[in-house]
Amino acid sequence: MINEKLAKIWYGGDYNPEQWDESTWSEDQRMFKLAGIDVATINVFSWALNQPDETTYDFTWLDNTIERLYKDEIFVCLATSTGAHPAWMAKRYPDVRRVDFEGRKKEFGGRHNSCPNSPAYQKYAERMADKLGERYKHHPAVLVWHVSNEYGGYCYCENCQKAFLVWLKNKYRTLNAVNAAWNTSFWGHTFYEWDEIVVPSGLSEEWQGGTNTNFQGLSLDYRRFQSDSLLEVFKLERNALKKHTPDIPVTTNLMGLYPELDYFKWGKEMDVISWDNYPSIDTPVSMTAMTHDLMRGLRSGQPFMLMEQTPSQQNWQAYNALKRPGVMRLWSYQAIAHGADTVLFFQLRRSRGATEKYHGAVIEHVGNEHTRVFRESAQLGQELHHLGDKIIGSRVIAKVAIIFDWENRWAIQLSSGPSIALDYVKEVHKYYDAFYQNNIPVDMISVEEDLNQYDLVIAPVLYMVKTGHADRLKAFVRNGGTFVTTYFSGIVNENDLVTLGGYPGELRDLVGIWAEEIDALDPAHYNQIVFENPYGSLNGQYQCNILFDLIHAEGAEVLATYGSDFYKGMPVLTKNRYGSGEAYYIASSPDESFVQDLISTICNEKGMKGEASSTGGVEVTARKKSDKQILFVLNHNEEKATFDLGNKTFMDQLSGETYSGTSEINGRDVLILKEENNNEIH
Repeated sequence: MINEKLAKIWYGGDYNPEQWDESTWSEDQRMFKLAGIDVATINVFSWALNQPDETTYDFTWLDNTIERLYKDEIFVCLATSTGAHPAWMAKRYPDVRRVDFEGRKKEFGGRHNSCPNSPAYQKYAERMADKLGERYKHHPAVLVWHVSNEYGGYCYCENCQKAFLVWLKNKYRTLNAVNAAWNTSFWGHTFYEWDEIVVPSGLSEEWQGGTNTNFQGLSLDYRRFQSDSLLEVFKLERNALKKHTPDIPVTTNLMGLYPELDYFKWGKEMDVISWDNYPSIDTPVSMTAMTHDLMRGLRSGQPFMLMEQTPSQQNWQAYNALKRPGVMRLWSYQAIAHGADTVLFFQLRRSRGATEKYHGAVIEHVGNEHTRVFRESAQLGQELHHLGDKIIGSRVIAKVAIIFDWENRWAIQLSSGPSIALDYVKEVHKYYDAFYQNNIPVDMISVEEDLNQYDLVIAPVLYMVKTGHADRLKAFVRNGGTFVTTYFSGIVNENDLVTLGGYPGELRDLVGIWAEEIDALDPAHYNQIVFENPYGSLNGQYQCNILFDLIHAEGAEVLATYGSDFYKGMPVLTKNRYGSGEAYYIASSPDESFVQDLISTICNEKGMKGEASSTGGVEVTARKKSDKQILFVLNHNEEKATFDLGNKTFMDQLSGETYSGTSEINGRDVLILKEENNNEIH
């Protein structure tokens, strides 16, 4: 439970009363009550209001806002307001302004605009958090602290240059170690003094916005450094708050698959994970599910906060489609099904001006409750109130894990070949989707996670194998686990130095193959995965593209071979016995039907089944506590569809209707089911 003061799924979102007058505040709270809103996120971008100059702090408006909300039984998620620095700070302390990739000093404007290594920013951000913690440490309305907002973006200023050298000295100790890690003997880049090192930018080693670099080790370390730098300023504020309120959880809103920060590292420093979910109208629902599971995995499966979603439409995509009727409710319950204990929106009332004035809100510009969006919001609020504490405390339990690693993602992007078409997230999602289609729960885990709790571990495109990771994978398989990895794996260590002695490096004996060469062709060019003999659900011929490892079996069983080109007949799918377990290697990027059939085959061999069977587009997910579970049946189709519960009987916790065997669910509808003889979670 995030905070015992409110033992239900929290419902509400970002609220900006400072943008409105007193008469509007009264209307807001009237409609909040109608919608069942019980949590408001406030003070997100109010630094300039709270601190009009260097020495003045004025929280009068915030005092009044918190009191006004709490009198109507609305709690607050209290932000620290440091997501954008005030104009006076940018003027008086130019070092707070970032320098961009091209070496240009930014002027005041926008947000995400503060250099994390600016002494002035660090000083005033920490001080703001300290003052807020001191002022509101005993206020009963405060449920959770929200530090800054959507951290992101890199800086290349002089302060970052200096801090980077300190970071390097702490990591490597000597210049000889730096030169070895970065292979600086290439192109005569050997460093003899620390201050000869410059940050990798458009002025030095990188180009095309940082997607290409001459020295991968240097660029990888700068990404680690920038992620760590932003994390350090989060920790400054967190620690200031914890000094006053050790029992109130602290979070900051992450952004799912955002590429620039190592969220597994961030997750260790947050009391509860929160994130902002903004899929487009054509985002696969399984991609959203995967991202929820990834956010849940940042703290080893603990429930998380859905901090932001839009009730209707976004304002920043190329085509800002409305959420169709029922979709907001459906996607809200999808978040809950995958581990969220809150449903919060951006925003509660639409802004009148500036860039987010057309971003959706519970209260539209018309300013009343007579809108489709408000009616849907109020329905959801009523349902969450009805559910009460029935879901709180339950968790998603999975025996399958997929490894996701931000540093591996960076390394693949920066790898200087062999193919620009290789998309790490898409390759990971391809395997996740195979489990999703069969309603089999998955944990998205880091390379550091304990594997003993899983039966099956998938590591798509594990290009970077960090120190000790291969040993953990081998121990997992040796003890009876099943491991699946793919082409372009085991190539480099954490410094992007190639592991010599043949691909896939440290994984070679585990998977029982040697990859002699890697062919890269235009994605429009396909080869074939050919099965001479059926293997489980795998039979006949499939297609593959992007990369093609030319592998030789070294003890592994060859299950399928390439069907064309000069490597026709060479292995493309192998299975290797290793200790009591087995390891599969897929030598190319296969089509979705292959992945579906492979995963079905492995799951059948291991006796792994989904929570229920269903037709396409019907998601069935479970949250469990002890031996009790709640099934979430989510129909992502516009039309009615079916699902099969077998011989068990369940009661829908929203309608009270009972379901068993093959049942129907309406289009874009949600059922929350418990076995009829277990109507309470204990």
